[in-house]
Amino acid sequence: MTALRRVGILGGMGPEATVLLMSRVIAATPAKDDADHIPLIVDQNPQVPSRIARLIEGTGADPAPVLAAMARRLEVAGAEALAMPCNTAHHYAPAIRAAASVPLIDMVALSAEAAARAGRGGRVGILASPAVQRIGLFDAALARHGAAAVYPADQPALLEAIRAIKREGPTPAARAALAAAARGLAREGAAIQLVACTEFSLIADAAGEEGEVIDTLDVLTAEIVRFARGEDGARPGGESGG
Repeated sequence: MTALRRVGILGGMGPEATVLLMSRVIAATPAKDDADHIPLIVDQNPQVPSRIARLIEGTGADPAPVLAAMARRLEVAGAEALAMPCNTAHHYAPAIRAAASVPLIDMVALSAEAAARAGRGGRVGILASPAVQRIGLFDAALARHGAAAVYPADQPALLEAIRAIKREGPTPAARAALAAAARGLAREGAAIQLVACTEFSLIADAAGEEGEVIDTLDVLTAEIVRFARGEDGARPGGESGG
């Protein structure tokens, strides 16, 4: 068997989302025994400064130096690529790339490409933290593929749902908020919707009745497996690859 490549996970944003990614990688890996599974090095660091506080409220420490230090630690530990199960934290991807010489598997770029391809361009609904809309995280990535981002009208309800999941885990109220946002996006003509917050990945099925939903965590999972197994088409940076 060809040696599997190690992937380093910048985790803790939030902790449950990191564990969910690991579970999905295990489920997505063809394996007959332990040795067939993907080797992961996980830095589960819930002390990364709040992206919400920094990007929405304008307070709090800058997450970039902490994420850069995590990237360096993971590379020293033997990671051959990095992955980060937090969409909003991809705002700091340049700092991560500058800190490490191994590639960052870009969940945002890969998910935007997948959504645009599924919708043949057009409008893509973004179910995410309000910070994602504020910083335009998906706008440019989708525009490169001829698609446009559409956001739910009630952003405060989504933020409260994210905070509730971080505080209490998945709740009926959070599920209801995500479902309502998905219905609103469908009315706006977004036939394809991206679950673009890994807290929402814990309740992604709540959005699934309103058309085709692509979970960015699933996109990241698939690329981690492809990269680690050395499969053709693996594209850590989200660009046309090899």
